[in-house]
Amino acid sequence: MFYTNINESLNKEVIFYKKNNKWNGLTGKDILSLVEKISFSLYVNGLRYQDKIAILSNTSYKWSMCDYGIISMGAVTTTVYPSLMPDQIEFILNDSGSKLIFVEDQMQLEKIKSIFDSCKNLKKIIVMDNSFDGNDTYIENFNSFLTSSRELIDSNEISFKDMVHKSKENDLLTLIYTSGTTGTPKGVMLSNKNIISNIVSVSKLVPDIFQSSFLSFLPLSHVLERTVGHFLPMNLKSKIYYAENMETVGENMLEASPSVVICVPRFFEKMHDKILFGLKDANSIKRNLFSWALNVGRKHMTLENANQKIPFFLKVKYSIANSLIYKKVRGRLGGQIKYFISGGAPLSQKVNEFFAAIGLTILEGYGLTETSPILTCNIPGNIQFGSVGMPIENVNIKIAEDGEILAKGPNIMLGYYNNKQATTEVFDNDGWFHTGDIGIVDKGGHLTITDRKKSIIVTSGGKNIAPAPLENSLLNSSYIEQVLVIGDNRNYLSCIIVPAFDNLKEFLSGLGKEASSNEAVIDYKETNNLFEKEVMNAMKDFSRFEQVKKFALISRNFMIEKGEMTPKMSIVRKVVESNFEDKINNLYKDANND
Repeated sequence: MFYTNINESLNKEVIFYKKNNKWNGLTGKDILSLVEKISFSLYVNGLRYQDKIAILSNTSYKWSMCDYGIISMGAVTTTVYPSLMPDQIEFILNDSGSKLIFVEDQMQLEKIKSIFDSCKNLKKIIVMDNSFDGNDTYIENFNSFLTSSRELIDSNEISFKDMVHKSKENDLLTLIYTSGTTGTPKGVMLSNKNIISNIVSVSKLVPDIFQSSFLSFLPLSHVLERTVGHFLPMNLKSKIYYAENMETVGENMLEASPSVVICVPRFFEKMHDKILFGLKDANSIKRNLFSWALNVGRKHMTLENANQKIPFFLKVKYSIANSLIYKKVRGRLGGQIKYFISGGAPLSQKVNEFFAAIGLTILEGYGLTETSPILTCNIPGNIQFGSVGMPIENVNIKIAEDGEILAKGPNIMLGYYNNKQATTEVFDNDGWFHTGDIGIVDKGGHLTITDRKKSIIVTSGGKNIAPAPLENSLLNSSYIEQVLVIGDNRNYLSCIIVPAFDNLKEFLSGLGKEASSNEAVIDYKETNNLFEKEVMNAMKDFSRFEQVKKFALISRNFMIEKGEMTPKMSIVRKVVESNFEDKINNLYKDANND
């Protein structure tokens, strides 16, 4: 795919990155030359077919080029989250047997230097930003590393095309280590066939993004961005713009005017909150106009999704609302957005419907690292809010007797690397992959996820409760940043809440209260009153036994460094419960009297 498509785009700019406040484009010819040099340089440095080579870096065009350089020579890319601590990286490098690692900068280099002697297979470190100025022979700057390719290029010992075509469909393409919310990380083995089958199926779902443009900013070390923001655009012959960093995404979106952006739900939740908070300071005319436009958009969206005829006067109103409101919102996102793609965590139905009503389509899908990743997806013309869509081509889904989602398809992993026991545990005798998620399929074939199987709370009264719907409802509050519902073996549910401190302090300021430290503001009586109302409002649609009865506010976010979050920003339930044990116990100190 890469070799064919890049050769068809030799004179076209395909990849863009920003440097010194200027966007720079790489043509197919530039990309082919750079990837070829990386492949040959790896070969000269003793790397061979199916050897493991790691990348430890934030998302960038160099990450992309290194990945293609590795897999073009038939080697295997081991992805490493840049936020991981040295001991976690050490485990991945040793378990994978990685022989060389590309690191982004000095910060990542120091991590690897601290564990280098403990990594038994690791022989060399390549510094991608060329910032190394020491004498260690096992460390080399990226530009210097590339010069070693000249030896092989001049010798004609092997051609790049020969390297590329040596790969077979069931060869191992990449090792991606799961986040490990329930134990030691496992190396997911994905083949060429796994990835190709997934991107081909997805390409057929949204054909109108062929030769469009993508903005890439999520971690390429995670399977969602890797498949949908990296491999998929190449298959679609689309352009890719690499955001400078997570903080500049809004600015870069405005500059690059992408057609497609892959996001996680928190991105939409923050954008939703920002729009609504902005309206609070607007005059009544603007607020009423937005409310009218939102109402028009909802009516239009409802009929459109039901494939019903749009009345003439509603079309006229929608056109007016588009000119006055929707177009301006899209303009702040570059003006060319066709689709946002959401994955990695559940997206609030309320938030999804809000953006659909103002003319922004979010295609929510579902999958796992083990499934390359997409199993199901909502597609244009068949969006059911609250669901994660229908199975993509070649994927079969069924629900087990206990509610677990099972899957089959060419995108399902080869297994877990060096871990036959774990592999055996997730595949049954009929070859179905057990996802570990609980869900339901409606009559129309749309899948709805209710929770993780291992997250189900069983109260002391024997009630089985899925915490995800409760947490998602609480996260609809613009004052809640993170939340964890608790109640296993307890006689009622409670939760730990991380406030959205910027919004909270703005609220308190409006009451004349000093917006001081996080520790101070969570102790204000007004804060407690606000969150009592927010929790009560979030729980109103749930049965009495499902409702959160008590909550505790904490003054900081859950942190990766403390083991409370995985690199893909999933909450590690048991660690949070352990780290905040005193606060949780305090919520239940009078439990016997409740």
